[in-house]
Amino acid sequence: MNDSRTAFDIRVNAPVSVEQFLGVLRASTLAERRPVDDLECIEGMLRNANLTVSAWQGERLVGIARSVTDFHYACYLSDLAVERALQGQGIGRALIEATRAQLGPKAKLILLAAPAADRYYERIGMTRHPRAWLLDRDQPLAGA
Repeated sequence: MNDSRTAFDIRVNAPVSVEQFLGVLRASTLAERRPVDDLECIEGMLRNANLTVSAWQGERLVGIARSVTDFHYACYLSDLAVERALQGQGIGRALIEATRAQLGPKAKLILLAAPAADRYYERIGMTRHPRAWLLDRDQPLAGA
C-alpha cells in the first residue's frame, strides 16, 4: 500500500519479533502505556494476538495493529502504533482498514484510546462509547 508521502507495505499476520515490536512501541507514543520492560509479557502479547497487521518500509517495521478477535462479532484492537516521525501520513488509517478487511460483515472494531489519541479516532470516524470498564489483574471484585 502506498501513501503519496510515504511508501509502506501492509502485511497481515507477518512474523514480528519482540525486538521489532518494542522498537515501534518506543518510536511511537505507545511505550508509555505498555510493559516494555517485561519481555515475557511483550512476547505473550505478540504470540496470543490472533490478528496482527503491520506496516513496513522494506524490512523495517514502522507500524502495527495488534488485535484479539472472533472475526465475526468483535475485534479488540489492543495496540495501534506508528512511529512518531511517520504519523499523519496514512499508516494508522491503512492499518485499521486492513484490520477491518479481515473481519466479517457484522464485526465491530473496539479499542481503548490513549487520551492524546482521542482526536485522531474522532477524525477518522470512530464513535466514542461511554461504557467501557476495566478491571486490573490485582484489583479484587467488589461484593454485590
